[in-house]
Amino acid sequence: MDGLCGSTFWDSNLSVHTDNPDLTPCFQNSLLAWAPCVYLWAALPCHLLYLRHHDRGYIVLSHLSRLKTAVGVLLWCVSWADLFYSFHGLVHGWAPAPIFFVTPLVVGITMLLATLLIQYDRLRGVQSSGVLIIFWFLCVVCAIVPFRSKILSAMAKGKIADPFRFTTFYVSFALLLFALILSCFREKPPFFSPKNVNPNPCPELSAGFLSRLSFWWFTKMAILGYRRPLEEQDLWSLKEDDCSQKLVQGLLEEWKKLQEQAKRDEAAAASGTRASEEDEVLLRGRARPRQPSFLRALLATFCSTLLISIGLKVIQDLLSFVNPQLLSILIRFISNPMAPAWWGFLVAGLMFSCSMMQTLILHQYYHLIFVSALKLRMAITGVIYRKALVITNSAKRESSVGEIVNLMSVDAQRFMDLAPFLNLMWSAPLQIILAIYFLWQNLGPSILAGVALMVLLIPLNGAVAMKMRALQVEQMKFKDSRIKLMSEILAGIKVLKLYAWEPSFSEKVEGIREDELRLLRKSAYLQAISTFTWVCTPFLVTLTTLGVYVSVDPNNVLDAEKAFVSVSLFNILKIPLNMLPQLISSLIQTSVSLKRIQHFLSQDELDPQCVERKTITPGYAVTIHNGTFTWAQDLPPTLHSLDIQVPKGALVAVVGPVGCGKSSLVSALLGEMEKLEGTVCVKGSVAYVPQQAWIQNCTLQENILFGRALDPKRYQRALETCALLADLEMLPGGDKTEIGEKGINLSGGQRQRVSLARAVYSEADLFLLDDPLSAVDSHVAKHIFDQVIGPEGVLAGKTRVLVTHGISFLPQMDFIIVLADGQVSEVGSYPGLLQRNGSFANFLCNYAPEEDKESLKEDSRTALEDTENGGVLLIEDTLSNHTDLTDNEPVMYEVQKQFMRQLSVMSSEGEGQGRPVPRRRLGSAENGVQAEEAKARGKLIQEEEAEMGTVKLSVLWDYAKAMGFYTTVAICVLYPGQTAAAIGANVWLSAWTNEAMADSRQNSTSMRLGVYAALGILQGLLVMLAAITLTVGSVHAARTLHRALLHNNMRSPQSFFDTTPSGRILNRFSKDVCVIDEALAPTILMLLNSFYNSLATLVVIVASTPLFTVVTLPLAVFYVLMQRFYVATSRQLKRLESISRSPIYSHFSETVTGSGVIRAYGRSQDFKAISDAKVDANQKSCYAYIASNRWLGIQVEFVGNCVVLFAALFAVIGRNNLSPGLVGLSVSYALQITLTLNWMIRMMSELESNLVAVERVKEYSKTETEAPWVVEGSRPPAGWPLQGEVEFRNYSMRYRPGLELVLKNLSLRVRGGEKVGIVGRTGAGKSSMTLCLFRILEAAEGEIRIDGLNVADIGLHDLRSQLTIIPQDPILFSASLRMNLDPFGRYSEEDIWRALELSHLHTFVSSQPAGLDFQCSEGGENLSVGQRQLVCLARALLRKSRILVLDEATAAIDLETDNFIQATIRTQFESSTVLTIAHRLNTIMDYTRILVLDKGTIAEFDSPANLIAARGIFYTMARDAGLA
Repeated sequence: MDGLCGSTFWDSNLSVHTDNPDLTPCFQNSLLAWAPCVYLWAALPCHLLYLRHHDRGYIVLSHLSRLKTAVGVLLWCVSWADLFYSFHGLVHGWAPAPIFFVTPLVVGITMLLATLLIQYDRLRGVQSSGVLIIFWFLCVVCAIVPFRSKILSAMAKGKIADPFRFTTFYVSFALLLFALILSCFREKPPFFSPKNVNPNPCPELSAGFLSRLSFWWFTKMAILGYRRPLEEQDLWSLKEDDCSQKLVQGLLEEWKKLQEQAKRDEAAAASGTRASEEDEVLLRGRARPRQPSFLRALLATFCSTLLISIGLKVIQDLLSFVNPQLLSILIRFISNPMAPAWWGFLVAGLMFSCSMMQTLILHQYYHLIFVSALKLRMAITGVIYRKALVITNSAKRESSVGEIVNLMSVDAQRFMDLAPFLNLMWSAPLQIILAIYFLWQNLGPSILAGVALMVLLIPLNGAVAMKMRALQVEQMKFKDSRIKLMSEILAGIKVLKLYAWEPSFSEKVEGIREDELRLLRKSAYLQAISTFTWVCTPFLVTLTTLGVYVSVDPNNVLDAEKAFVSVSLFNILKIPLNMLPQLISSLIQTSVSLKRIQHFLSQDELDPQCVERKTITPGYAVTIHNGTFTWAQDLPPTLHSLDIQVPKGALVAVVGPVGCGKSSLVSALLGEMEKLEGTVCVKGSVAYVPQQAWIQNCTLQENILFGRALDPKRYQRALETCALLADLEMLPGGDKTEIGEKGINLSGGQRQRVSLARAVYSEADLFLLDDPLSAVDSHVAKHIFDQVIGPEGVLAGKTRVLVTHGISFLPQMDFIIVLADGQVSEVGSYPGLLQRNGSFANFLCNYAPEEDKESLKEDSRTALEDTENGGVLLIEDTLSNHTDLTDNEPVMYEVQKQFMRQLSVMSSEGEGQGRPVPRRRLGSAENGVQAEEAKARGKLIQEEEAEMGTVKLSVLWDYAKAMGFYTTVAICVLYPGQTAAAIGANVWLSAWTNEAMADSRQNSTSMRLGVYAALGILQGLLVMLAAITLTVGSVHAARTLHRALLHNNMRSPQSFFDTTPSGRILNRFSKDVCVIDEALAPTILMLLNSFYNSLATLVVIVASTPLFTVVTLPLAVFYVLMQRFYVATSRQLKRLESISRSPIYSHFSETVTGSGVIRAYGRSQDFKAISDAKVDANQKSCYAYIASNRWLGIQVEFVGNCVVLFAALFAVIGRNNLSPGLVGLSVSYALQITLTLNWMIRMMSELESNLVAVERVKEYSKTETEAPWVVEGSRPPAGWPLQGEVEFRNYSMRYRPGLELVLKNLSLRVRGGEKVGIVGRTGAGKSSMTLCLFRILEAAEGEIRIDGLNVADIGLHDLRSQLTIIPQDPILFSASLRMNLDPFGRYSEEDIWRALELSHLHTFVSSQPAGLDFQCSEGGENLSVGQRQLVCLARALLRKSRILVLDEATAAIDLETDNFIQATIRTQFESSTVLTIAHRLNTIMDYTRILVLDKGTIAEFDSPANLIAARGIFYTMARDAGLA
C-alpha cells in the first residue's frame, strides 16, 4: 500500500497515541475513499434482483429526481477533474503517486453508477432507495476525516499545499452532503399505482426508507389510537401481496404441483412393478411413492422471505457480541489514566451506534418474520377452506366439523407461533459457540464450569416444562367438563329453576372447579421453580465460573474487565439456552399439526365429472343409467342398478320406507355420492332443498337471495308462496331480522320454508326437494304444495323431484318412483301403482293413519277422481285452525317463542336498538334508512359492548382484594427485597475487582466469594418466595371470583337468561376465567420483575455516575409518553383482532355443514371470496398490531440505547474519580436495560388486556338476582300444600318494567284436586300464567295463593320444590339417569324403579347393562323424544306433589307416548290439582273445567260441556278439531 501512495499507510503515533488524532494522507486517499464504493458495488446485485421481482410501475420525472441526477453528474465531473489533474501533472513532469489515478477513477465510476441507479429506481417505481441513502451517508461519514485534517494541516503549515485538490474536495463534500439530504426525500407514487381504488392504503408502501427503518409511518395510527379508540374503518387495507386470494393461490399452485408429482411417481412405480422377473429383486428395494409434502409446498411459497430473514438475523447475532468487546476496551481505558480522553468518547459513541444498528436490524427482522407468519396462517386457512368445500362424504365422516375447524384455528395458529423461533435452529448454536469462544479468551478453561451448569439446567427446565404441560392437559379435561356442564346448565336453566335443582348443580360445578384449582396450584408451584431458575441462572453461572477461576490458580486475578465482560457475555448466552426447550416443544407441536393438515389435504375430493352436465337425451331433465352409488369406497353401495328418466317439466315423487335411499338418490343427482358405475346426466341449473334446512347467520332476506341480486317482484312471490309473510310480521325486524347461527331463532318449520323460498327465488331448471313438507304442519304443507310444488304452483313447468312421506299429495304427481333397499321397485302414475297392488300399495297402508286405511281400500277410485281436491287424504291435525300459521309448528323452545315476543315488544318500545351492522343497501337512501332501522330492530341479540378506554384502577383493586390483603402486602415487600439483594451482590463484585487494582494479588478470596454467594442465594430465595406467594394468591383469587360468578348466575332471574345469549355467559366461565386462572399471575410476575430490574439499573447508574440524573427525567418522560400511546392503540387493535376472528371460524363451520347446498347452487367461488374477505378483515388488525409492537420496540430501545450512551459518556467524563469496577457495573447493567424496558411496556399492556377478564367476570357477578331461595322467617308449614287449591287474585304481570302487561287482572280459583285445561292462541299468556305460579315471572300487582298462603311471601325453593311441572321440551342433562331423576339423592332405589314402571320406562332401563346409572348424553340425545318425555313424567311421579302443571308437547311427541302420559296422569295424580296447557283438545275434553285465555285476560272458564253449549271461542276451536 505504501508503494501505491508513495508514503506511509499507517502511523500509530499520529493516529492512536496522541491527544489530537489524525489519519495518514495515504489512508485517507485509499481505504477511506474506497469504503463507500465497495459497499455500493457489493449491494448492487441484491438490489437489482429485488427490483426485478418488485416492479411497481414507473415514476414521472420530477424536479426532485432531476436535482438528484444533476448532483450525481456533478460529483462524477469533480472526480474526473481530479483524474485529469493527475494526468496533467504526469504530462508536466511532476509524477503524482499511483493512488491519485486509482482513487478518482474508482470514485468517478461509482458516482456514475449511483446516478444511473437514481434513474433506474425511478423507472421501477422506488420512491425512496435505502441502498443509495446508506451510500451517501457512508460517503459523508468517510469525508469528515479528510475535511478536518486538510484544515488542520493548512493551519499548521500556514498555507494550502495543493489548492486544486483542496478545492475539488470541498466542492465534492458539499455535493455529497446535498445528495444525502436530497435522498432522504421520497418521490411521488408510481404513475399507474391504484391509489384511487384504495380508500385507506397502508402508509408503509409509500413511506421513505428512514421512515420504514424506524417504523415512523405507524406514528399516525398511534396518535389516532391515543386520541380515540380505534375502529374497524381506521385500519389500513392490506397490500396486494398480503391479500388472502393471492397468497392462497400461490400455496395452492405449489401444493398441486407436488400432488401431480406424487401421482406421476406412483404411476411410474406402478408401471415399474410390471417389469420383468429379473428386475423384481431390484424393485423391492425401491421405496413406495411418498405422499406429497405440505412442508415443501410451504417452503417453496415462502422461501424468499426466509432467506432475507436469515441474512438479517446473522448480522444481528454478530452485532450483539460487539458491545461486550467495547465494554472491555472502556474498562481498560478507565484503568489507564494516561490514555487520551478521545478514546473513551469514541468507545461510548461506538457503543451507541452499535446498539442502534442492532435495534434497527432486529426490528426489521421481527417485522419480516411476524408478517410472514401471518401470511403463512392466512394461506393455510384458505387452503383448508377450499379443501373443505370439495371433500367427499367419506372424508367428512372421518373428521367432524369441530375437527376441521380446529385444523383452521389451532393447527394453522401453531405455524404462526413457531415462525419467530424458526431461525433459532441455527442461530442459537451460533450464539452459544461465539459466546463460549469469547469467554474462553477472557477466563480460559474455567468457563467450562459455568457452561456445564447452564447445560445441566436445560434438562431441569425441560422436565418442569413437560410436567407443566402434562398438568395442563389434565386441567383442560376438567375445564372442558366444567364448561360442558355449565353450557348444559345454561341450556336447561329454566328446568333447574322450575324443579329448584340449582344447589345440586352448583355443587357439581364447584366440585369440578376444586379439582381444576388443585392442578392449577401444582402448576403454579412449578411456574415458581422455573421463574427461580430463570432469575438465578445468570448469577449461579457467574458465581461458579468466577469461583473456579480464582481457586484454580492463585495467580488468577479477578479484575473488572474479566468480571463484567464475562457477566455481559453470560447474559447473552442465557437467551438461546432458555429458548431451546421452547423451540423443541414448538417444533414437536407443529410437526403434529403439519401431519394433520397434510392428511386432511390429501383426502379424496368429489369428482366434478361424476354428473354429466352437457349431453343428455333430448326431452329429459334427469337420466340415470345403470347407476350404482356408495357413500364411501369401503361401504357397500347404498343405491344399485338404478335406471331413472325424468322428462323436462315433470313433477316426480320419490317414496319408500325409512332408510331405503330416498335422500341418497337426491345426493347422487347432486354428485355428492361416489359413483361406482353407470352414468348420471342432469340438464340445467339446480336448486336443492335439503331435509334439514341449512340457514346462514345473516338476515332472512340474505338467506333467501343467497347471493343473487334483489328482484322485488320475484322476492315477494317467493315469500307469499312459501307462507312466510305471516312470520315476517312476527319477526321483530321483518325480513331484515338477523337469523342466529343454524337458524336458532326460527322454528323448524320456518327454517324449512326459508330454505324452500331460497330455491323458489333461484329460478333454477331442476328442483330437488328432499322432504321439505315434513317439518311443517299439514295445512301449511297443503298451502305450500298447492302454491309452490304442485301442478298449479309457481314451479309448474319446471322439473321437480320431491322426496315425501305425505301420502295426500301423491295423486297429483306426474309419476312416482318407489324405492326399496336402494333399488327402484316400481315406477308409474298413482292409479297405475295402486292397481298393481305391489310395494307401493303396502307403503300407503303403512303410512296412512288408521281411520284412512278403510277409505283407501274402498275408495281408491274416488281418490283419483278427486285429485283437484287434494284434501281427501289430508290428515287434519287436531290443531285449531284459526291460530297463526306459525303457532302450531313445533317451536323449538318455549323460551324462544317467549323471547321473540319480548323482543318484538321491546324493540317497538325502542329499548333494544342494537347498533345496526352496515350492509349493502338497496333502493333509495330513504329505503336504506328504513331498512337499517328494521335491521336494528331485528338484531337477535344486542351486540356485546367491546370495552373502550383504559381499565379502571378499581379492577386492579378488586383483584388485589380477591388475592387477600396479606398476600398483596407480602408481594409488595418481597420484590424490592430481591432487587436489593441482587444490587448488593453486584456492588460486592465491583468492590472485589477494585481490590485487585490496588494490589496485583487478591488476598481474601474465600471471604469475597462467600459473601457474593450468600447475597446471590438470598436473592434466589426471595424470588422463589415472591413467586410462590403470588401463585397462592392468584389461585385464591381465581377461586373467589369464579365462586361469586357462579353464585350470582345461579340466582339470576330467568329474564336475564332470555335476553343474554348463553355464549356470552359461557364466555365469562371459559375464556375469562381461564385468563384469570392462567395468564394473570405470570403477567403480574413478569411486570414486577421487569419493573424492579429497570429500577435497579437506574439506581446503580445514578449511584456510580450521579451526573446521569440530568438525563433521567427527559428519558423517563419520553418512555411514559410512548407507553401511553402504545397501550391505548395496541389494546384496541387487539380487541378488533379478537372481534374479527370469530366470524372466520363460524363462517367456516357454517360452510362445512352447508357444503352440499353451496355446491348444488354453484356458489363455491362466492363463498371462497366471503371467507377470504373475513380473513383479510382479521389480518388488517393483526398487521397493524404487529407494526405497533415494532414501533414501540424501536422507540423504547432508543431510550435504552441512550441510557447506554450516557452511562458510558458520564463514566468517561468522570473517569478520574471512578474505579473500573463501578464503570463495569454501571455499563453492564445499562446494556441489559433495553430488553427490560421493552418487556415492561409489553407486560403493562398485557396486564391491562388481562384485567378486562376480571372486569367482565365482576360485571356478571353483580347482576340483579331473583328473590331469595329460602326466607327464614316465613317458611311454609310441613306438608304444605295439603289441598292443592290455587287462587289468582287480581293478578297482573309484565315481562319487564316499562313493557305492556301480559296478564291483566286475572281472578280465578281452582279447587283442590280439580283438573283444569288452559287453551288460547299464541300470545294469549298460557305459558306465562304457569310461569307465574312458579314465580319465574313476578307479579306486577295482585297475588297468587296456594292453600291460602301468598306465594310471594315464601322463598323460591320452598315454593318450587312443592310444585311439579312436565315441561314442553324434555330437557335432560349429561349425567346418569338417576341424577336426572333425583339430583339430591332423596329417594330410595325402590321409589325410582316404581316411578319408572309407572312411566313405562322400566323395560328400557332394566335392559340397559348400567341400569339406573345409564349415562344420558348431552340433552338426552341418546334417548328418543318420547323417552325423554317419559323421563320427565318419572320426575313428576317421584315428587308426587299436590299441584301438577303440564305444558303439553306439540308435535315433538308421538301419539303413543302421549297416551301413556295422559293415562298415567289420570291414575297417579287423581287427587292432585292438574293444570294443563293443551294443544290437542281431545286430551282435555274430560277435564273438570277449561280456562280460555285471550290477550292476557280470561275469556271463558267453565266445564267443557257448558262451553260447547255456549258456542264461544272454545266451541269454534273444538269444531275445527272435529270434536264438536
